[in-house]
Amino acid sequence: MKSLSIFSVAIAALVSNVSAAGVTGTPEGFASEVTGGGNAEGAYPKSTDELVSMLGDSTTRVIFLDQEFDFTGTEGTASEQGCAPWGTGSGCQQAINKDDWCNNYQPDAPKVDVSYDKAGLNPIVVNSDKSIVGIGANGVIKGKGLYIKGAKNIIIQNIHITELNPQYVWGGDAIQVDGSDLVWIDHVTTSNIGRQHIVLGTSATNRVSITNNHINGESQWSATCDGHQYWSMYFTGSSDMVTLKNNYIFKTSGRAPKVAGDTVLHAVNNYWQGNSGHAFETSDNAKILAEGNLFQDVKAAIEKGSTGAIFSSPDASANAACSNGVGHVCETNQYDNSGSLSGTDSSFFSTFGGKGAEAKPASSITGLAASAGFGTI
Repeated sequence: MKSLSIFSVAIAALVSNVSAAGVTGTPEGFASEVTGGGNAEGAYPKSTDELVSMLGDSTTRVIFLDQEFDFTGTEGTASEQGCAPWGTGSGCQQAINKDDWCNNYQPDAPKVDVSYDKAGLNPIVVNSDKSIVGIGANGVIKGKGLYIKGAKNIIIQNIHITELNPQYVWGGDAIQVDGSDLVWIDHVTTSNIGRQHIVLGTSATNRVSITNNHINGESQWSATCDGHQYWSMYFTGSSDMVTLKNNYIFKTSGRAPKVAGDTVLHAVNNYWQGNSGHAFETSDNAKILAEGNLFQDVKAAIEKGSTGAIFSSPDASANAACSNGVGHVCETNQYDNSGSLSGTDSSFFSTFGGKGAEAKPASSITGLAASAGFGTI
């Protein structure tokens, strides 16, 4: 009987460990209905080829990453002529002539020789009904990003995407979502990325929740030549509902995020730290509710000349308007040695449909510097 008891305890512990290895927590905001791979049996890819195959097939999957998947060098390198729109200083990004970009948009920029890893420009396609979950601090994808196009119901949690030709614009996006729906990106770290850390659009991406991520813009190269990544997040879907909550956005200099297309963005309880340029950049059809955020050492909370509808949660009186549509009284933002947001346009609150994520006071979120990103859950 004693042996049976010990065996039962061991089995219970094993089941508990397997359960704990799955998706942690529940999604908030616009993509709250996402289930990813649900209760599918866990799969553990052991090679880059297996990872690509599992992510791209039509099978509902929970895919656990328990190692680093290094794609650098797997598709060779390219050496060709590019350009240097921001100068040839040692800290300046140069540009790959992708789709003839240098010739069409930077014809006066100095021509330079560039050599880059081709894998970074060829992302991994992710199909519908997938959960991608890192184990501890082991789930790393190096040298390639993820591309979700025309897919639905995807969870990406607790992984690190890194080293996508960081010295070159057009070197690769960490996560690109286009024409998809119900996507939850949670506890992901992105670092040393050539282009955007997260990009949505241009086709409608519908419901997306981006939570608890570490957007690490610290880099040896940048378009602003100062070690701060300019290309951070770009939301330009034609009909998108995006929740941006509890993210730590560090050492950026622009597009943090850029909001365009026809995007409704709920930016709540995010921590911007050390931005040498601007955080938000917007265009005419952007609709942004920003509440409970902390801006610390951010030169400009929004780029001069930005347009669109913005509710900046300026004070208790104005913030009461959030009760209708968003579902709670909005929290004011906090600005420490930073520029500020302005605007009280609440005309788009009806589009929230009760999907507004809960908000805490901005003073309570400094811990995001330690808790956001991979390896913390």
